[in-house]
Formats: sequence, structure tokens, C-alpha cells
Amino acid sequence: MSNFFHRTGNVVDEIVSAFAQALRFGARTIRRLSWPALLGCAVVLAFIISILPLALTLFAIFLVFKLVMAACEGRRGRYH
Repeated sequence: MSNFFHRTGNVVDEIVSAFAQALRFGARTIRRLSWPALLGCAVVLAFIISILPLALTLFAIFLVFKLVMAACEGRRGRYH
């Protein structure tokens, strides 16, 4: 049983190591960017964080609304 926990600990260590390596790579990449490129990345990131979830939420709301209206129309068409 202790061998299982030892292997699980190794997996967690590998995950943490890979995550730290990815963060270091990202930090080096950001450090190399020029100011205009950094501004462009910030604008794109702001778009992804704020506008894209809003668009997906509105899409889901209108899709559900469309399905509800189609279901109501289907019932009305059967009985009338």
C-alpha cells in the first residue's frame, strides 16, 4: 500500500514540476515581448476573459429560449 502512495507522490511532483516549468517559460516569453506586443496580448487576454464568456452565455440563453419556443409550438400544433 505504501508503494501506491509513493508512486502517487511522484506523479504529483511531476505535475507540479511541469506546471512550474510552463510558468517559467511563459514568464520568459512575456519578458521578451516588445511593449506594443505586450499591449496586444493584454487586449486579447481581456477579450477572452470578459467578452467571450458573455457571448457564450447569451448563445446558450437564446438556444434554450429557441428550444422552449419550439417545444411550445409543437404542443400547440398537436392539439389545435
